[in-house]
Amino acid sequence: MKNKKILNDPVYGFVGIPHGIIFSLVEHPFFQRLRRIKQTSLTHFVYPGALHTRFHHAIGALHLMQQAIEVLRSKDVDITPEEAEGACIAILLHDIGHGPFSHTLEHTLFNGVTHEELSLLFMERLNEIFDGQLSLAIDIFRGNYPKQFLHQLISGQLDMDRMDYLNRDSFFTGVHEGVIGYDRIIKMLSVQNGELVVEEKGIYSIEKFLIARRLMYWQVYLHKTVLSAEQMLIVALLRAKALTRQGHQLPASPPLAFFLQREPSRADFEQERDQLLGQFAQLDDFDIVSALKSWMFADDKLLAFLSSSIINRRLFRLEFSHTPFDKTYVQEVQQRILEWSGLEKWALDYLVIRGKETNSAYTKTKDEIRILHKNGMVLPMSQSTDYDLQSRAVTKFYLCYPKGVFSQQK
Repeated sequence: MKNKKILNDPVYGFVGIPHGIIFSLVEHPFFQRLRRIKQTSLTHFVYPGALHTRFHHAIGALHLMQQAIEVLRSKDVDITPEEAEGACIAILLHDIGHGPFSHTLEHTLFNGVTHEELSLLFMERLNEIFDGQLSLAIDIFRGNYPKQFLHQLISGQLDMDRMDYLNRDSFFTGVHEGVIGYDRIIKMLSVQNGELVVEEKGIYSIEKFLIARRLMYWQVYLHKTVLSAEQMLIVALLRAKALTRQGHQLPASPPLAFFLQREPSRADFEQERDQLLGQFAQLDDFDIVSALKSWMFADDKLLAFLSSSIINRRLFRLEFSHTPFDKTYVQEVQQRILEWSGLEKWALDYLVIRGKETNSAYTKTKDEIRILHKNGMVLPMSQSTDYDLQSRAVTKFYLCYPKGVFSQQK
């Protein structure tokens, strides 16, 4: 451990960050910004301990990547020092493109630009800053490197990203249903014909992993109260953007004001990469919270209501249904909202929020988890287990609106 910076992680204990380019990347302001972005957005409104950050998660994923590389090398998988470093850099920076409150505002601040695309832009910029030392990491991140199993460790059904966030999020929320046997799964990893596989004796750990992932989504990530808070945050930002474009001057930090006035597209980020990344790199959770505290006293009645409701945790009611909500019922809710608020019909876009969420334990895709059987055959997970993988897909429709409007629920 002499060649590593040692950190005490609450989940794994002592973890090491290798000196050199990896430690330099951790020290860079682009990465340090992740300390100010919550890993699970507004989940702490339900689980008070869920205050961990993207910084925690990235360091944890790096730690698991180091373990995975060590295990694979012990099974005579050829991984050069340069490849190991590249894979570690790729997993370290895989979430560097996340904006405030992680996934919640991903499609609100920008026009069709995902955090994965922003992560790649950040990596390309850092590659210039560090004189090409990230080139191999970028190839692995993109999936362009010949050894595909390295990309699968970063982005796949059993990547180190999922392995850490399930383990970490269950730890900080206290939701024990999400605990996975990450250490056993990693020890069961191997490579066959250039692709990542799991040895057959690890199949029950994989089943537990899939069950835990499904439970964590409904119990934590898509919890009705969490979803309500996140939808309120989205419409509050949308209202602020609408007012700004109408000429209203709203209090906001310079980077937030920039993105309230402008909604850059993917093409804009490619053409003005350095300027837009510079603005984005100054934006984090604190900008949003500070703005909401100011907007509580805005002249606009709707923005003030949304902002104060979020800050003081006066959250909307959210109803789930396994079928689309009846049109008559939705119209009744909308009419009650108009009478209650005294606002015009345009306000319904902010006060009656509809949508749907789908979650499945497992998806049969081209990158399906592959099991290495004792007879040497490699078969997809769906052909290697008696666990019913496909029956777990569930879609729930939701209707979200201010509490107190109805004295009765649907």
